[in-house]
Amino acid sequence: MLPAKLTLALNDQFNNELQAAHAYTAMAAYFSKKGYHGFANFYLVQSQEEHQHAMKFYHYLAAMDEKPVLQALNEPKNHFERALDVLESSLAQEKDVTSNIYALVTLAGELQEHATLSFLDWFIEEQTEEEKTFRDLITRMKQIEEGGEYFLKMDDEFAERKL
Repeated sequence: MLPAKLTLALNDQFNNELQAAHAYTAMAAYFSKKGYHGFANFYLVQSQEEHQHAMKFYHYLAAMDEKPVLQALNEPKNHFERALDVLESSLAQEKDVTSNIYALVTLAGELQEHATLSFLDWFIEEQTEEEKTFRDLITRMKQIEEGGEYFLKMDDEFAERKL
């Protein structure tokens, strides 16, 4: 069993990951509506990844003899002006997740919960990768026009992405 404060924080992150999956599905819908099915696919895969991250927290809590507790999801942002806005929202979301993971690491360290620290190592690496991905995509997107030739090449590239 884990300290109550840590269990609560892990459950909050379990739900934060589900919220991120929810938000990425809304971002996919932006691209689907515009006919950019590759970008939509990219975001649907992102949503699936976030759900998998949530399930890692679920299984960890269960393995530690704690109950995973589902909370209500908030309505995600459903309206974007342009593709760059979606990417910038994605990066901001990933930065929030990173901040939450760091806070969990700090708490687990203070409580000397070494198993939890070990569990969270994977998330630190994952967040580094996720933030880099979105920073790189924003850099690319700032150089091109939405709907232009290179944008459509990116759309084709993203259509191939799988979980």
